[in-house]
Amino acid sequence: MEKFELQGKAALVTGGNGGIGLGMAQALAAAGAKVAIAGRDEDKNAAALKALGAGAVALVADVADERACRAMVDEAARRLGRLDILVNNAGINIRRQPQDYTLEEWQRVLSANLTSAFVAAQAAYPHFVRAGGGKIVNIGSMMSMFGASFAAPYGASKGGIVQLTRSLACAWAKDHIQVNAVLPGWIDTALTRRARGEVAGLHERVVARTPAGRWGTPQDMGGIAVFLCSTASDFITGTAIPVDGGYSIQGG
Repeated sequence: MEKFELQGKAALVTGGNGGIGLGMAQALAAAGAKVAIAGRDEDKNAAALKALGAGAVALVADVADERACRAMVDEAARRLGRLDILVNNAGINIRRQPQDYTLEEWQRVLSANLTSAFVAAQAAYPHFVRAGGGKIVNIGSMMSMFGASFAAPYGASKGGIVQLTRSLACAWAKDHIQVNAVLPGWIDTALTRRARGEVAGLHERVVARTPAGRWGTPQDMGGIAVFLCSTASDFITGTAIPVDGGYSIQGG
């Protein structure tokens, strides 16, 4: 189990104050990493710190703002003493039919979900080089593989996450940096609870199609986070791994 330990490592999780991000941050901390979470809501950050325990830090940042995003990464490295792991989890969704989006809405989703991951990775790169290597985990989605009439910008951003992951993996392997994507299925979070309120019959369709017969939980994302951030995955890069209870393998 030594390969899965994260003692001495420092991790930044964007959107780490709730949902999937917090589930991953808790798992990284339990494996021994020092963890910084970043989010816009100070109250949620404070609550998340209680769940993470001693040694964790919280940063208030809007990842869609380039300057704030770069400063967030540098501040995490400063406060933790180093940076070895970046989890690009922050994201938003706006649900409409394609013809009803404004360009501003399209750009807002792409900026928050895709551009921010690129900027944060760029900012983390010199810290990883100084550390002798690093791990980046980008959070994609089932919408990286499937289409949905109500999620055109979200799907485009998450498909982009997979291609960004592959490009970074190719470019930075020489620097001992592994870059992978995780594609969560339908996970029970505040974001998907809103979706259930906005998309009629969504809950029933998800349960019916998922072989596991349930929605996932943020804690279900912890194992893959530890694996991809540990030395156990040193020869794995450029992948996009579904964590979905079998949703993506079942037809219909």
